[in-house]
Amino acid sequence: MTATPRLSLPKVAVVGVGAVGMAFAYGAAMRGLAREIVLMDIDKERAAGEAMDLSHATAYSRSVTITSAGVTPEDYDTACRGADIVIVTAGKAQKPGQSRMELLQENAGIITSIVKDIQNVSPTPIIIIVTNPVDVMTAVAVQASTLAPGHVFGSGTVLDTGRFRRQLANLCAVDVKSVHAHVLGEHGDSEVCVWSRANVSNVPLEHFCQQRGIVIDDATRQRIDTDVRRAAYEIIDRKGATAYGIGASLCRILEGIIRDSKTILTVSAPAKGLHGLDDDVCISLPCVIGASGVEQALETPLAEAELAALQKSGAVIHEAMTSLKGA
Repeated sequence: MTATPRLSLPKVAVVGVGAVGMAFAYGAAMRGLAREIVLMDIDKERAAGEAMDLSHATAYSRSVTITSAGVTPEDYDTACRGADIVIVTAGKAQKPGQSRMELLQENAGIITSIVKDIQNVSPTPIIIIVTNPVDVMTAVAVQASTLAPGHVFGSGTVLDTGRFRRQLANLCAVDVKSVHAHVLGEHGDSEVCVWSRANVSNVPLEHFCQQRGIVIDDATRQRIDTDVRRAAYEIIDRKGATAYGIGASLCRILEGIIRDSKTILTVSAPAKGLHGLDDDVCISLPCVIGASGVEQALETPLAEAELAALQKSGAVIHEAMTSLKGA
């Protein structure tokens, strides 16, 4: 299927209007990244209330139409028809006594149903999966999709990469935009902070720190690794959910699509033939993002230990996929 070029501002549907969905919708509306935003949720009244509230905020932003709907096939047919980009945050939270695999199976069914409903009403959308565990849910969505390669992918470690860069910017006392570093692998406990390639405006991180008299030793790396990996847990413990970071990350992805900017972002996508990873795995690597979604996933030079950690991370995702298939 030939990808359809994005024309001006897109119609964007957000499936699931919890904290994450609304942080994204607010950011996209305020930054003028869509001509229309449709808020869809199983709680139709909640979606309607969020749409009313957000529409009032657009009096102080660029013009954007805000509407709402439920998630029945009829709702998709009327509200989601012709959507250019669909952000999927819907999914169930883990219940007391429910195993992770039971939750995984339940959410896999939800994601499969959503992808099929979208395809029924929109010919060539780009679908971005945010529902956790995002790498597994992305693989489920890719398998359920009949869209062109690259049109379905996950938010991956774009947020984790931002957290890593923020930590390094704080350490180095520089503008975060001058820091170049990535988090690869699973969006989760096995993710890999790539220290070997980190730099400040093309000055290798260690050289920069030496010149500025900044201590960067194993203890510093371990602290930052832990802070990046544990950030979501810390935020959830304090306020119940993460929202602004992932909302801004999704806006950055959307920006790359609508501007066809060929930006490089660590989204979750099939990694066939890269770094010795399993063919079934969707995992975060640097990817070229443009008007047709993920144009290419890239293999990047890694230190030996980082490559081993990335492959271990891939194995974690593959094990979850295998368990899901066998459930």
